[in-house]
Amino acid sequence: MYKVGALGDYDSICAFAALGIDVVSCSDKKDAQEKLKNMAKSGFGVIYITEDYYLELEDEILEYKEAIIPAIIPIPSVKGSKGIGRQRMKKFVEQAVGSDIIYND
Repeated sequence: MYKVGALGDYDSICAFAALGIDVVSCSDKKDAQEKLKNMAKSGFGVIYITEDYYLELEDEILEYKEAIIPAIIPIPSVKGSKGIGRQRMKKFVEQAVGSDIIYND
């Protein structure tokens, strides 16, 4: 069975521990790079990553784009949402059904 983890600044991900999700906090881009790589190698099937680090690690995340695991999912940080998760979901829906079906406010 695969593990589920959250990667980001501690304040943004600490609540995930209450859900039984492994919390991996990082302090900067280099630290996040190392920890993402270690999580991917050590059996994490899903990695939630704060949008700030998602943007900083785009090149590293592209290495996993075609892989089945891990699924790397951006989440908002305590600073707020940048809309990255919503944009990715919209793109996936467009690819799956051939058009945009998500209603925009």
